[in-house]
Amino acid sequence: MKIGVIGTGNITQYLLESINEGEKVNGKIVSLFGRNQEVGPQLESRYGTKFYTNFQEFIESPVDIVVEAATISVAIEHMEEVLKNKKDLILSSIGAFKNVDFLNEMKEIAKSYEQHIYLPSGAIGGLDLLQSANSMGGLKEVHITTRKSYQSLGLEVQYVEECIFDGIALDAIEKFPKNVNVALLLSIAGLGAQHTTVRVIADPKIQRNTHSIEAKGDFGKMNLTIENEPMPNNPKTSYLAALSILSTLQNKGNAITIGS
Repeated sequence: MKIGVIGTGNITQYLLESINEGEKVNGKIVSLFGRNQEVGPQLESRYGTKFYTNFQEFIESPVDIVVEAATISVAIEHMEEVLKNKKDLILSSIGAFKNVDFLNEMKEIAKSYEQHIYLPSGAIGGLDLLQSANSMGGLKEVHITTRKSYQSLGLEVQYVEECIFDGIALDAIEKFPKNVNVALLLSIAGLGAQHTTVRVIADPKIQRNTHSIEAKGDFGKMNLTIENEPMPNNPKTSYLAALSILSTLQNKGNAITIGS
């Protein structure tokens, strides 16, 4: 498997270490696309990959699958081109799908070009359960409470815990586009962004970003709490988010698929 990656940040460097050096995937990252002309050539030299600043040259390079590990705006800009060039896509910036019309448009393009868009589980779990629970329309409620430090939310540090958002996922995504990808992912797996409720709590004492998910329906009840360790070299990124991309690549093409 020949892999292309959009982005030159911490997740990309983790994937290069794990795949090109650690051989954790049956394949290799052969192409990178980015705008950082200082970091890109360094990655090219160290990991034996090819760095492109021209997207058309990147997408025409010999890659089978593209990993987006950049930003929401970059994902929106290039997603259609990836699919129309007959490449599967692993999408890291789930916030690109906050617009339901755009989500549906990309679904149709992927289908018409016989490609697949993978949405890694990122910093949370329980997505398979939500999809299964809703397969017959029996999912009734989905709630998520996210606790983060003031710093990671980009807010001035306070010394008391504060609920800074309490509402539906659609509004949470607009207000915190870099911090509630998990709420959008839950929405896509379950009841949609207008029917998934979100609380965001700024907590000065918290050491790990924490997500508590509750769901109810005909299946019964689910309560799941995840405390995420940050990536060692980037406290703003969940280590599990990087691992979920790696896992998606490891499982691609497997004879046995676990879960839905």
